[in-house]
Amino acid sequence: MSRSATTGSCRLSVEQVSSGYGGTTIVQDVSLDVPGGALTILVGPNGCGKSTLLKTMARVLPTSRGRILLDGRPVHETPTREVARRLALLPQGPVAPEGLRVRELVAQGRYPHQSLMRQWSREDARAVEQAMEAADVAQFADRPVSDLSGGQRQRCWIAMVLAQETDIILLDEPTTFLDLKVQVELLQLLRRIAHEEGRTLVIVLHELNVAAAFADLLVMMKGGRLVAQGPVGTAFTSEALRQVFGLEANVVPDPVSGRPVCVPVVSAGFALAAQ
Repeated sequence: MSRSATTGSCRLSVEQVSSGYGGTTIVQDVSLDVPGGALTILVGPNGCGKSTLLKTMARVLPTSRGRILLDGRPVHETPTREVARRLALLPQGPVAPEGLRVRELVAQGRYPHQSLMRQWSREDARAVEQAMEAADVAQFADRPVSDLSGGQRQRCWIAMVLAQETDIILLDEPTTFLDLKVQVELLQLLRRIAHEEGRTLVIVLHELNVAAAFADLLVMMKGGRLVAQGPVGTAFTSEALRQVFGLEANVVPDPVSGRPVCVPVVSAGFALAAQ
């Protein structure tokens, strides 16, 4: 499943896009070039349009204005199956059917490669086995997905999108409700997929410091618009946090990695009471 790295190139472009639901505009006039072979992370308050933008990029939602380009072609004008062979989406909170085993779930990632003329093949079996190995769930292959922990289940879903063998993977809050240690382990896996396999990943996250620790490109949204975007060192600032989240915080470098860390400002009375 190795890919040649394409860091710095742009495979997916958002050009002045507006979109939403039922006539209500959520995302407004957003433009974004997603770097290839890198980890792009979208952050922002609840309801700011992160998931809506991700779904629009994946062709799940239409645009009311602007366009999404996949390798220079408008994604909404490209046949669904062709898009699915090049771009995978893992939505928020997916649920596996009762009794479905891990290998069966991961095998669903091969659906875009099936047709009346092409049934299950050795190539499909290879892709499933390699995806389970990459996501570290091969040892659970014959167990029901429902028997696994939250972090293990999330790795199974990631294995499914890996088995799809697309160069671009979009993930909507893949770490929600997971312990911090499990969140870090999943982000380490996703960063390795981007950096070592040259895949392009776009992820929606809530956890600010986790996003700052792993993002190659950090995108901050508020009210359906992009407020800040760029490398973490330039986008993750006290001013941006104040503007996007209304959060008063100091941003300091991590002593080991040098990555920025958000430290919320607390009142003097609260600080004294905590001592």
